[in-house]
Amino acid sequence: MNLALAPETLARWQFGITTVYHFLFVPLTISLATLTAILQTAWVRTNKEKYLKATRFWGKLFLINIAMGVVTGIVQEFQFGMNWSAYSRFVGDIFGAPLAFEALIAFFMESTFIGLWIFGRDKLPKKLHLATIWLVAFGTVASAYFILAANSWMQHPVGYRINHESGRAEMTDFFGILFQNTALAQFFHTMTAAFLTGAAFMVGISAYHLLRKKHIPVMRTSLRLGLVTLVAAGMLTVVSGDRLGKIMYEQQPMKMASAEALWETQAPAPFSVFSYGDVDKGHNKVAIEIPGVLSFLAHDNFYEAVPGINDTNAHLKEKYRDTVGLDDYRPNIPVAYWSFRWMIGFGMASFALGAAGLYLTRRRFWLSEKLRTGEDERPRLALTNHRELHPRLGTWYWRLSVLTLGFPLIANAWGWIFTETGRQPWVVYGVLPTASAVSPSVSQGEVLTSLIVFTSLYAILAVVEVRLLTKYVKAGPPELTEADLNPPTRIGGGGGDTDADAEDRPMAFSY
Repeated sequence: MNLALAPETLARWQFGITTVYHFLFVPLTISLATLTAILQTAWVRTNKEKYLKATRFWGKLFLINIAMGVVTGIVQEFQFGMNWSAYSRFVGDIFGAPLAFEALIAFFMESTFIGLWIFGRDKLPKKLHLATIWLVAFGTVASAYFILAANSWMQHPVGYRINHESGRAEMTDFFGILFQNTALAQFFHTMTAAFLTGAAFMVGISAYHLLRKKHIPVMRTSLRLGLVTLVAAGMLTVVSGDRLGKIMYEQQPMKMASAEALWETQAPAPFSVFSYGDVDKGHNKVAIEIPGVLSFLAHDNFYEAVPGINDTNAHLKEKYRDTVGLDDYRPNIPVAYWSFRWMIGFGMASFALGAAGLYLTRRRFWLSEKLRTGEDERPRLALTNHRELHPRLGTWYWRLSVLTLGFPLIANAWGWIFTETGRQPWVVYGVLPTASAVSPSVSQGEVLTSLIVFTSLYAILAVVEVRLLTKYVKAGPPELTEADLNPPTRIGGGGGDTDADAEDRPMAFSY
């Protein structure tokens, strides 16, 4: 039988495809929830119409993403029982706790308060309605933490023991699992990457409208928020990535060596920006290298040695000879090498674009406010269209922003591909090999059928998602009514209602 069509390989492909697709929505949901909450807070504090329009516009895009995220995320849990029953049986006692917390606390909070936010905008007072979107934002972050804590246990299993009678892993330290350094570092890196994604999304769409000279007040405000978030998140992503890299070296040295295709131990170890040749061999590779950078990523200095793939593989063979006894502990080297670079490259390209935009638009927003109010008569600072934002800021920047709004999504996808494939041949590092985790009774044909069905279904959902986003992005911010601008002052009242009128209205909010 062809190894490429083995049930284990097909099961990994299916889980990989569905997971990467699902994670396209996760970072946008996390970041857009908070960015929308920030815009709504600005409206509550200032009562300016542009902030309310921006809240409605970005909130609608947020709702599309969270709906698609929920739909695609449900499939992930089913797959544990479909193709990975041996894995589920082994880790069920441990995975059950963080995933139960995610469902009962975080997801319950998200689903409850997002309903209040959607249907309560003309039934709830401004500040109470604002609280609902902040609680939704908190719920998305909490949900991510619990799931990442479970994933981090796969990367670095702690707080457990093996019951040799049942052949299962049993939890001994819940808080040790929940707050281990791997979980904290991975959460920090994932959150910063999520806000990098949402900010680039906001900048790109704002640039699309500014390029067409439409909705300038709303999009100018959105652009500024997006640029500030993009730069801040980009810098924090670098910091969090550095921390996660050092933890990765301590816990999974093979992944670090594979990320550089470092076949032999070197001191100092370089980092190659780009290479030409076969990185899957210990030779025939021509690379543009920065000396000492891999040593810095591993040790926080530029001179210490980093073990190579060959030495690390020999060490792992000796370490697990009497327990696992695999012949090879190397992941797919080309996938690890290139996914690491695509992750960094696409992420940092968005950060650089944000830094350039923040520089080019500095002070011009606030000066233009003075111009419109008659405090500044200098026409060169006018902000009436996209060409006059700044003398050096031309159409090229808006077009580049639109073209690159999806770069962080690509970086996120490659980042997870690196994280998961670089751990191979382990599904739980050092404890459970991937080959021992698949469902023993699932055939090649069954896995192939489900792979085709899920991939086809997700392709259809991708078309639906793109069309929905395109439709509402092109439509721009909605027009506001008097009721929108004057929400009720008490629960259940309509915009502009007096207290007497509100008492006579049915309690639509309660059902």
